Amino acid sequence: MSKNRRVVVTGGAGFIGSHVADALLAAGYEVAIIDNLSSGRREHVNPQAQFYPVDIKSPEAYDVICQWQPGALIHHAAQMSVRLSVADPLFDARENILGSLNLFEAAAKATVKRIIFASTGGAMYGDEAPLPAREDDRAKPECPYGIAKLAVEHYLHFYQREYGIIPVCLRYANVYGPRQNGLGEAGVVAIFIEKFLADEQPIINGDGLQTRDFVYVGDVVAANLLALAYPQTGTFNIGTGQETDILTIYRQLQEITGSHRNPVHGPAKPGEQRRSALDSSLARRLLGWQPQISLAEGLSRTVRAFQALAAKAA
Repeated sequence: MSKNRRVVVTGGAGFIGSHVADALLAAGYEVAIIDNLSSGRREHVNPQAQFYPVDIKSPEAYDVICQWQPGALIHHAAQMSVRLSVADPLFDARENILGSLNLFEAAAKATVKRIIFASTGGAMYGDEAPLPAREDDRAKPECPYGIAKLAVEHYLHFYQREYGIIPVCLRYANVYGPRQNGLGEAGVVAIFIEKFLADEQPIINGDGLQTRDFVYVGDVVAANLLALAYPQTGTFNIGTGQETDILTIYRQLQEITGSHRNPVHGPAKPGEQRRSALDSSLARRLLGWQPQISLAEGLSRTVRAFQALAAKAA
């Protein structure tokens, strides 16, 4: 198979990365997955892919890219906890900055043509940005996680200038869908679903009126495949442009699951961003991307996927 049809996906055992790897394989690409399974799951790794259970900071990950000689690197592996980044900025920087640089150095040596980077939109613009935020609004991340993502975007421009690698940065809104980890902080949809299905009480942080831009994972996968074919560098918001508050998410999931558990509120999380939404008109114009799955449909699909997993485990 030609170099252009060979892709390395980091984080390919994780929530978004595993869906991306599946779609690439279905489209006829040859795929290698790098994932140390710190948060990803082995059962999410497509058996048609070559799997390397190594850390992105390691010499082994560097060697995989050099030996595989892919045409593209799709980089989703990350430390993704905002709260952990605040508690331990050094750990976050080692994972999200130094880990990325190890991959990019290997990509330069292997003459990789393009890098698709899973960046953040939700943590990129801060509370002062107008809503929905646009790519040309000032990036003002307020937590080490967002700062690291912005730093990696800047590093990618260096690798473009120095080595001719074409970077496409996709700034995700709040992605949800099947395979999302309900143990993490970012996956409020998965957290609520798992609690409802187990007949346990989900807790809403604060008043529940904080808003997020929820985008379905299948739409995010489509953005990755379009970015792979995009002939030049670009930075794109990947979101719906719609604000939805957490209390609304709770009510919709309560109805879909048939739960009798009404909202219970806990203390607000200090430093939590109050509102977030992304303008994705640039992605629509240049990538030909726009979200296809409504929030109601996406939540229903996600609940059905979690129910199927629960039935299988029973």
